[in-house]
Amino acid sequence: MSFVQGLRCVLCGAEYEPAAVTYVCPRHGNEGILDVIYDYAAIRKRLTREALAERREPSIWRYLELLPVERPDLIPPLQVGWTPLCRARRLGERLGLQSLWVKDDGRNPTASFKDRASAVGVVKALEGRRRTVTAASTGNAASSLAGIAASVGLPTVIFVPERAPEAKVAQLLLFGATVFMVRGSYDQAFDLCLQASHKYGWYSRNTAYNPYLSEGKKTAALEICEQLQWQAPDRIYVSVGDGCIIGGLGKGLRDLLALGLIEQSPRLIGVQAEGSAVLARAWAQGGEEIEPCAPSTLADSISVGIPRDRVKALRAVRETGGAFTVVSDEEILEAMRILAQEAGVFAEPAGAAPLAGLRRDLHEGRVDPRERIVLLVTGNGLKDVGSAIRAAGTAPHRIDPTAASLAQAVKQLGL
Repeated sequence: MSFVQGLRCVLCGAEYEPAAVTYVCPRHGNEGILDVIYDYAAIRKRLTREALAERREPSIWRYLELLPVERPDLIPPLQVGWTPLCRARRLGERLGLQSLWVKDDGRNPTASFKDRASAVGVVKALEGRRRTVTAASTGNAASSLAGIAASVGLPTVIFVPERAPEAKVAQLLLFGATVFMVRGSYDQAFDLCLQASHKYGWYSRNTAYNPYLSEGKKTAALEICEQLQWQAPDRIYVSVGDGCIIGGLGKGLRDLLALGLIEQSPRLIGVQAEGSAVLARAWAQGGEEIEPCAPSTLADSISVGIPRDRVKALRAVRETGGAFTVVSDEEILEAMRILAQEAGVFAEPAGAAPLAGLRRDLHEGRVDPRERIVLLVTGNGLKDVGSAIRAAGTAPHRIDPTAASLAQAVKQLGL
């Protein structure tokens, strides 16, 4: 049973029946992103703290009442979500924080947060009897879609920019996707993908175009609050590129408030790389208009020049009293190393960016050490091994296969 009441345009507020619109608001075209409206009064009777405590489903589907699913029998078999939220005591002590947690979404089936959105997108494609799904991505969303779709035998066509990391492209090919590597930017790949979805009838999983993807992404906020026994943290740090993840987190927090499951919303802190800080600048200027840029950052997952989900992202930050923080690539590399060595979490550059943002905010006096803080790691470090090696800043010690050679090396290293 679905509790979806309709779809609402974030620009004009026009509402539509789900059967009447597939992607965006007819009045505004691709700019008219839609938000899913739920019957909270009906959901409140079923989705309670007590009811959730009885559920044994360790995935996003434990929140089925808050997801736009009409056919639960079409849910893919892979376990998506309910990733660990670990107390990072050593890292917290290093930073001078009393309460710090790391939510590691690199534990999802394809090693990224994007599986949450792809799982919902695949269900909607199957419900609509689509034969092919498509997406444009710098890597994670694409490999996520390809993996989740492969688990149900649904063909995928993927558009990636030429600079997409080799590891992510390898995932795509192994999952059986048809991959078009576009000689251009992510934004050009995105536009080409939209054209193709219209021309060939492929179901689009594209960010800030398909209204149902944010619903999958919001589940991380639901999990964080449930895993903290409904004592919401003071801040959630997350990296931002297109704005779709932070916008989804904002939707999840609104759901929780509407259902009375939490009493106060955490502040959402979006972290952007210096070479791709379009939304941070728009937030600082107080509006929703953006100035596109030619993105340049090693954090490919957040290297976006035209954030497609800017409205939801900016509103999520403002509604929660949050902020944006901008960090350098060097700070991101350092955060990758610190996160691995102090918390045992191997993150790709975008996944470590939240820690870089937190360290910047601490240095500039914007964080109270007594605050309860969650870092949301969105992707595993194996997604970008080259950056991981750079972040490590060291190399293996080569020795001969003899005890004497080992003894000499141990002495030199002072072990």
